[in-house]
Amino acid sequence: MSSQFPARYVQQSRRSLLLYLIASLLLSFPALVLAQDNVIRFVRNPDPAPQFHLPGLDGKPVTLADAHGKVVLLNFWATWCGPCRAEIPDLIELQTKYTNRLQIIGLTVDEDDAAAVKKVVEETGINYPVAMASSDLRMKYGGITALPTSFMLDAEGRVMQKHEGLRDPLLYEYEIRALLGMPINARVETFDDTGQIFLAHADRASELPGVDLSKLTPPQKLAALHRFNAETCTCGCKFTLAQCRIWDRNCAISKARTAKIVTELSGATSHKAPPAKSSPGA
Repeated sequence: MSSQFPARYVQQSRRSLLLYLIASLLLSFPALVLAQDNVIRFVRNPDPAPQFHLPGLDGKPVTLADAHGKVVLLNFWATWCGPCRAEIPDLIELQTKYTNRLQIIGLTVDEDDAAAVKKVVEETGINYPVAMASSDLRMKYGGITALPTSFMLDAEGRVMQKHEGLRDPLLYEYEIRALLGMPINARVETFDDTGQIFLAHADRASELPGVDLSKLTPPQKLAALHRFNAETCTCGCKFTLAQCRIWDRNCAISKARTAKIVTELSGATSHKAPPAKSSPGA
């Protein structure tokens, strides 16, 4: 019995060591733990990110040009936004982990309250540049209708993905690693931007939020989409109907107007007089 104990002990120790090494590896490379059916998605033909030159809270200029050659996570947030505050520690950790190849930039939408922003930056220990985004810059990035909103840029400064709301920080890390050419156990798919990233591409969309096109024939559907992209919404957003449906799904004006257009087009055929029946003696 005594001679078997050391052998079992050694075997268990080796197993524990192996498990420890595997766990350490997975913790060091979290992207490797993805299941085979996990997917990350990037824009197929990405557009360059709108440039900006803003004064940072630390007095230094904040620009995209300075981050050229690095992957950029552009994070729009606000001090009064709970989910925004919740993700700050994760962003700090990502910036620390990929410090030489990633640049996170925080763009706060707080209105003229630099003191409050500075206080949060100091309290949380934010280790990436923060600047206050003007309304003009927010519009260039699609209006920023939800907070937080983050844009993932590749090393060439092109917008590869957009995320609204609080997301799992691992998703950001998977995308960062993929854009850096680092190994991930996931499939990378591409998609066409039909307004999800930039509203200017809403004219590429074949479907719109809250718009039922199922009763239209293919020609009618094309006619409807043309009208959605040609007519401006009267809600005050200054967008087309198509852009407004993507930008603000709760807009009652664009929803009612697009529904009316669909009704008009779907009824165009049904209102036509049916063909005359031939008489029995003809």
